[in-house]
This record gives sequence, structure tokens and C-alpha cells, in this order.
Amino acid sequence: MSEIKEGLSIVIPVYNEEKSIHETIEFFKTLIEKTQNLEVIFVDDGSTDKTSDILKSFAADRISLLIHERNKGYGAAIKSGVAIATYDYIAITDADGSYPHEKVLELFKMLMERNVDMVVGARIGKAVKMGFFRKLAKYFLKRLAEFLTDCSIPDLNSGLRIVRKELIQKFMKFLPDRFSFTSTLTLLLLTNNYKIFYYPINYYRRTGQSKIRPLKDTLNFIQLIVRTVMFFNPLKVFLPVSLFFMFLSLVVLVVSYLRGKIMDITTILLFVTGLHLLALGLLADLIDKRLNR
Repeated sequence: MSEIKEGLSIVIPVYNEEKSIHETIEFFKTLIEKTQNLEVIFVDDGSTDKTSDILKSFAADRISLLIHERNKGYGAAIKSGVAIATYDYIAITDADGSYPHEKVLELFKMLMERNVDMVVGARIGKAVKMGFFRKLAKYFLKRLAEFLTDCSIPDLNSGLRIVRKELIQKFMKFLPDRFSFTSTLTLLLLTNNYKIFYYPINYYRRTGQSKIRPLKDTLNFIQLIVRTVMFFNPLKVFLPVSLFFMFLSLVVLVVSYLRGKIMDITTILLFVTGLHLLALGLLADLIDKRLNR
């Protein structure tokens, strides 16, 4: 039997995964039998199929089961699992068969060896099964997050990651209850100068139907990226928008002058709007710096 020097709690949120949960349980049951200082916490987030019954039928040492009577959300399920976790390090993965569970201990080893705060299984391996529109949305969100954080982010919202428990607890009030939990966690750590290491993994087609709502969830992700960065680095949002309005006022001035009639009111309104946004950004930045000293 192998032993992990530092204990690891694996939290697995589950919602209507009757087609894949049996295989997931069997894998981690075998892993626990081979590894000390390891526990697995399944959180059934109000499943309406046979998932709960299957989970209840498996009884094993160091495998815990929490049940939400109603669906509270992916993030809420993770929070519930973290709340009862025994060890100081938390691994998160899905139960739908899309992530390579066999990489969990490898990721944990990387975290300890590199002395980082979080290791993310980045879905950039040789085998990545993802729909075109999902890839497009993922790329757009990734580029936006990289611009706002000034950091390279190979995978913003991967559901396979290991992080120090104390960091989840520290930022608990900022972490949402829905699918944006992992994205928000990434942004919170980056904007607060914590170390993240990205480890390439494969990503497979999930078993069963996806819970992601492409358009609505993409809009929610954009909102959370801007909101999170606004909280810790507001100038990164306000300054580009301010400069855009100032530049637009210059363009309107030049174009209208060349056409023989200067649009003075429009030019002034655009320039003043830019100044106002810049002032708001500076004020927000000062407040942020004062609150986080």
C-alpha cells in the first residue's frame, strides 16, 4: 500500500449521473484500498434519478456521502464536501467520466514537489473531446481572463484540480454556488498572486447529458470574470474602457472636422464619459488598496 505524506480529500459533486457513477465509485474504492491518508467525499446534489440509490449501496472505509435534498449547484456541493474534509488538501473532479481520475495522485505529487498553491489539470492533452462551440466559448473566456489578470491561463475552468483547503476557506464568501466555482477560484488565486501550476491532461466525452447551458453559462462566466477582477484590480477594467471613449471622441472630432462640421457636443460627451470612467476606476482602485492593505 502506498502512502501520501500529506493527506488528500477528494470531493466529487454528483448530479444525475446514474450512467457513470458506478464506475467512478469503483475506481476510487480501489484507489483508497491502495493508498493511505486519502478520503473520498461524494456529494449528491439533489439527484432525481437513481444516483443516490447507487451511492448509498456502496459502503467503504474512507468514502463519505453527503446528500442535498434539493439541487443547490456545483459550487455548493463542493463547499459542502470541503466543510467535512479531513485533510488540508482538496482534490476536485467530476463523476461523469470526462476527467482522467488516475491523474489525481500525480497532480498531488506535482503540487507538493513544485510547492504551489493549486495544480490544475489543463485540458490540453493529446485527447480532448469537446464540441466546437464549447471550444470557441472556452477560448474567448480564456483570452478575456488572461487580459484582465495578466497571466497565462491554459484552462480557466477545468473541473480537475487540487488546492490547499485553507484557500477555499479564505475565499469562501466570493465563491459561487454554481458552475463558475472553479473559474472564480482560479481568478481569485491569480489576482492575489498565488502560485498555480497547469498540468496537461486528456478530456473525454462525458457519459450522459451535460448540465452546461452554453449561452447562459457563457454570459455568466463573462460576468464573473469581470466582477472578480473588478474586486481585486478595478483599473484593469475601467482604464481600457475609459481610453476607448477618449479615443472615440478624438475619432469623432477628426472625422467631423474633415466633413466640414465639427460634432462638438458628441465629442465633449464622449471625452467626459472617458474621464468619468477613469475617475471611477481610480477611486475604486484606491478603495481596493485601502481595504486590502
